[in-house]
Parts: sequence; C-alpha cells; structure tokens
Amino acid sequence: MAKAKEITTQCPMDVTINILSGKWKMSILWHLSKGVIRFNELQRLLNNITQKTLTLQLRELERDGIIYRKIYAEVPPKVEYGLTELGESMKPILKSMCDWGKNYQKIHS
Repeated sequence: MAKAKEITTQCPMDVTINILSGKWKMSILWHLSKGVIRFNELQRLLNNITQKTLTLQLRELERDGIIYRKIYAEVPPKVEYGLTELGESMKPILKSMCDWGKNYQKIHS
C-alpha cells in the first residue's frame, strides 16, 4: 500500500477534511458502506464521474487506509473495492450526514 498522505495540522477536523476532501469521496464511501463494489458498478452509481477521476479518488482513499482494493487473478480482470476497518468506522458518520441531508430537504422544500 502507498504511504498515507502526510498531515501537517494537529486539528482533528482539518485532518478529517484533508482526507475526505474531493468532489466524489463522500459519495464513493456512501456506496461502499453498503458493500463491496466493482469499479464499473461504482462508476455507474456515480453517474457523471470520469474513469480518470474515479481512479484518482479511489487511489487516494486506498492510500489513506479508508478503502481496500482486491484484484482477482482471472480473465477478464476483476477488481473490487470495499471499506477497511477504518472506513467501516465512518458508517455512523455517513448515516448521520444522510439523515441531516434528508432533514434539510424537508425544511427547505
């Protein structure tokens, strides 16, 4: 696994924002919180993401230890992504964010 990005701040919120910043990362994590997903399925679920952007976001999340990538030795190649133990610890946070978004939509609709 690649070395995790060096964090230069002591503020825990800044660390979290630094690791999770990226237009698609929270959506990627939300889908992976429901189970292991293959690359093409994840790209379909995310709709307008390019292959290059998805690859970059997945690599960063893997580098930071939030997700894992499993490669199967078969033809055609099969690659799956899932949450690591650290990524699994984000599930309650992701659920709370989803609940907050639903509440916001109710208030502003």
